[in-house]
Amino acid sequence: MSSPAPPKNGVTVTTAKEDDNNQNGQLLPSFKPGLADRAGIGAFHLINKVIPWYKLPGIFGAFNLAFLRIELRQFNLYDGYASPAAQGTAVSEPLTDPRYIGARNSDGKFNSLELPLMGCAGMRLGRNFPRHLTPKPTEEELMTPNPRMISDRFMARKDGRFIPATTLNLLAAAWIQFQTHDWFNHEQSDEKINIPIPEGGDKWVEEHMKLYRTKPDAALDPSDVKCPGYRNLNTAWWDGSQIYGSSEAVTQTLRTQQPDGKLLLDTHGLVSFLPRDEQGNPLTGFNNNWWIGMELLHTLFALEHNSICDRLKAAHPDMTGDQIFDKARLVNCALMAKIHTVEWTPAILAHPALQIGMNANWWGIVGEKLTKAVGRLSKTSEIISGIPGSGAEQDGTPYSLTEEFVSVYRMHSLMPETIAFFNSVSGTHLSTIPLPSLTFSHAQDPLKCGDVTFADAFYSFGINYPGAITNNNYPSFLRNLHTPDGQIRDLGTVDILRDRERGVPRYCAFRRLLRLSVPTTFEELVGGNNPTLAKELSDAYNGDVNLVDALVGSHSEPMIPGFGFSETAFRIFILMASRRLKSDRFIAGEAWNEKTYTKEGFKWVQDMGMKDVLGRHFPGLKPVLARSGNVFAPWEMLGESKEYGGVETNAPKA
Repeated sequence: MSSPAPPKNGVTVTTAKEDDNNQNGQLLPSFKPGLADRAGIGAFHLINKVIPWYKLPGIFGAFNLAFLRIELRQFNLYDGYASPAAQGTAVSEPLTDPRYIGARNSDGKFNSLELPLMGCAGMRLGRNFPRHLTPKPTEEELMTPNPRMISDRFMARKDGRFIPATTLNLLAAAWIQFQTHDWFNHEQSDEKINIPIPEGGDKWVEEHMKLYRTKPDAALDPSDVKCPGYRNLNTAWWDGSQIYGSSEAVTQTLRTQQPDGKLLLDTHGLVSFLPRDEQGNPLTGFNNNWWIGMELLHTLFALEHNSICDRLKAAHPDMTGDQIFDKARLVNCALMAKIHTVEWTPAILAHPALQIGMNANWWGIVGEKLTKAVGRLSKTSEIISGIPGSGAEQDGTPYSLTEEFVSVYRMHSLMPETIAFFNSVSGTHLSTIPLPSLTFSHAQDPLKCGDVTFADAFYSFGINYPGAITNNNYPSFLRNLHTPDGQIRDLGTVDILRDRERGVPRYCAFRRLLRLSVPTTFEELVGGNNPTLAKELSDAYNGDVNLVDALVGSHSEPMIPGFGFSETAFRIFILMASRRLKSDRFIAGEAWNEKTYTKEGFKWVQDMGMKDVLGRHFPGLKPVLARSGNVFAPWEMLGESKEYGGVETNAPKA
């Protein structure tokens, strides 16, 4: 057996396939917690036998989660490859352009200078569970129980009834799709899956629903045959690829021809819009699954990029267009990461421990004021002074997003059936539009015709509720979705099938691998207080609780107070949410400084939030934003909008 090479960027690189760190074609994580961490993990294990973390006082709950995250780093990070050679080396992938030492490469290369391919476009998604426990299913396993039947019984809104998430607003729903479009995008094969439609009562238009399979990566190791890897067409970094693209070639097409570093926008009078190609598709980094929510956020952060460019140009008139662009992109990406960490997450996980913990992820337990006033009190401790600037670390496994991470972000229930639009100044009701009329090529329609301004749309998103992430709450149009490429899909069926196809464990196995309690009966799964749901699940899954899909189980389990999604999904979230920050050289690593970002850019990231971004580009929103709390929670309602049920039913009262 050969000796391991020295650790690089937090990853132990083995030099022989037969190393003890490779079992079943699986590179095992090399991360081991220190003595103090093991003591903390052990102490909270004992406490949690009596009191779960979410019932502890806020600060103790936050520390409980911090030690849980360390435990998850040890047991729930796995590479998608059987050999570390896949990540490249400085020799095999030399950095020939010094520009990318201090700037992001659009395809994600060179974030790590030691492992230059890590996290770049085209690399495999990793796993939160050992690969040999995530095998490719047989065709019988793929279809058992029938995924369309599961969608009909547990996804469809019963009698069209919309279940609102009353602690959030529709902007929160748009935001998470905006972010996931930055993080992952599977490659599609030319081979189709024919899903048989259950007999009796199903109103699908054909006898089969035809979906393209996910394309597996080439087999680089014998283990890849039984447990295929799947490539991520996006970069895995928090680098704004939904705006800037996941290749340098795409990025160049989105920039102006002027040496100003700006992104292209069409201006109509005083209003800026995303430009369109000849087919009417928006010119932006990622334009699939398009609707007015994406139109709003892509436009907003293209505007924000251009405002950052103006600030940098004023402070540094000698900068070239490329230099301005590079710095503005760094600032814009870091700002989005900060907004997601300290604003969106505490809105959807409204629990005291999460309020403390997510703020500490960015600022540390010493808090924002002290960190901004004197800088980091601890050079390396992410707990004391936050993750940004604490030192990039891969925790024994090359960075990637994971198939299980993709799975827990299946949140189509957030989408309503209609959106009620109101004037952003007076609160006057303008229109209520079915969501299908605001998708794909129609996403700009109310904005372009002038019936609704961008400010009106953002205000309306601020007071409309999204759907709750629970059973029987998928919007009807997403269960009969006609896409521009001619496909007709039920996204409830798609969500179930994609998890199965990609080897995501079923609910009980999923929880077992996260060291959570595992239900032995359907009554236990639903918490013992919903016998009707328990019986429906038992009927659908042939009395075998081990067959319940991860998504259905997560929708069925009791919710922690204040949470917008299940504790099962949350376990993946607390591991991967911090990993996206901690692995990134431009956020956690040596590039987090004024030299890389510029003094003006670094201050922009530290000082700004979502309210600042909205108020900068749509000043008329400032008064209502000032009187509202978290920007992803319901805003103050103005005038006539108070009299409408639009914030609860997404339609005006009769």
